[in-house]
Amino acid sequence: MAGEKNKGQKSAEAVQERSSGKLKNKEYEKELARLHVELVKLQEWVKFKGLKVCIVFEGRDGAGKGGTIKAITERVSPRVFRVVALPAPTEREKSQMYPQRYMPHLPAAGEVVIFDRSWYNRAGVERVMGFCTKEEVEEFLKVVPNFEKLACHSGVILLKYWLEVSPAEQTRRLEGRIDDGRKIWKLSPMDIKSYSRWDDYTRARDEMIAASDTPWAPWYVARSDDKKRARLNIITHLLSRIPYDEAPRETVKLPSRRKLGKYTSPDYAFKVIPEVF
Repeated sequence: MAGEKNKGQKSAEAVQERSSGKLKNKEYEKELARLHVELVKLQEWVKFKGLKVCIVFEGRDGAGKGGTIKAITERVSPRVFRVVALPAPTEREKSQMYPQRYMPHLPAAGEVVIFDRSWYNRAGVERVMGFCTKEEVEEFLKVVPNFEKLACHSGVILLKYWLEVSPAEQTRRLEGRIDDGRKIWKLSPMDIKSYSRWDDYTRARDEMIAASDTPWAPWYVARSDDKKRARLNIITHLLSRIPYDEAPRETVKLPSRRKLGKYTSPDYAFKVIPEVF
């Protein structure tokens, strides 16, 4: 990093010192704005160097994956940072090799791909909810390290995050979705069925991480009961795991406009929206 401490780490110690008590909105927004600047620098470096970055987010329902992904992507280009959140597989996709539906979404040069749930569905929700057999899970856990090794050997920088939420906080968040018109889409029938299977998901998580926590694609666990701290900590960490610097760019200066008023618009009745605010 050009002789500097990783920029994403700057003032992280200060954030940790304030880790007791609730993080104030003003404090959170200030830190997030600083990290957004670094994410834009990372974006430009990824394009400049043709890097291939893949970030996987896993965790229980209500762990905060969506909010973390939004915090990462809200100030960067969707042409560089692509979010992949695949729906349930079609009948055709069910007949494919399991990794097949995920492989087309892996990053090409100059891209950062973020998976909101990933191929690890096989070791998580599919296993717990009985959508696959025990043998299929065992086979997946055997082959996934080599699948990820091939991706990393092809130049993909792979980061895997598990967001860990407590039972009480998960309950609070899921209950908060029931009557909130902005969040009802987040509470699916599958979430309701999964809610009672805490220990099953814990067992699945432990076996998944034990089988796929490798030197080339390690798992990182983020405690997410405090959403704001989790977002700041995850962004800080991912910036520390991807070497980047400021990409060269030309100084931007707006050109002078040609004289205005030479063109007159036709007399057309534009359909202007009502100004109710």
